[in-house]
Amino acid sequence: MTAHKLTAAELRALLPKMAFNELLGIRLSRLHKDGVTIVCSVRDDLRNGAGFLHGGVTATLADACAGIALTRHFGGKRPITTVELKVNYFRPVAAGKVFARAHLIRIGSTLCVARTDLKDEERNLIATGLVTYMLLGDRS
Repeated sequence: MTAHKLTAAELRALLPKMAFNELLGIRLSRLHKDGVTIVCSVRDDLRNGAGFLHGGVTATLADACAGIALTRHFGGKRPITTVELKVNYFRPVAAGKVFARAHLIRIGSTLCVARTDLKDEERNLIATGLVTYMLLGDRS
């Protein structure tokens, strides 16, 4: 049985309840058939010593976007946790917004895999993440 996918309004109401995502200022940008797009503004407190968006923030955006896409897919009814994350960084970002677009690649009975592409405001690819999640709890 397939769960009801969360609507944009339902996801927007859920995002502030994820404290770390709220701390970073993550917002839902778009829904897609196979995932979601989120956005985060580059702020001084998210920059590294060189003045660019910290790599840990970029990795978090890749992870969070995949998790939000899975949360939507399972109608918010299935607890999940990250079991693996790989990020390739391509270019630094000093200002503006970063858009993360998750593509759900495989939804298994225990593990799910997503690819997240991260772009700057000019649509330059800044990083790509491959994220594996484990489904927890009851499968209903």
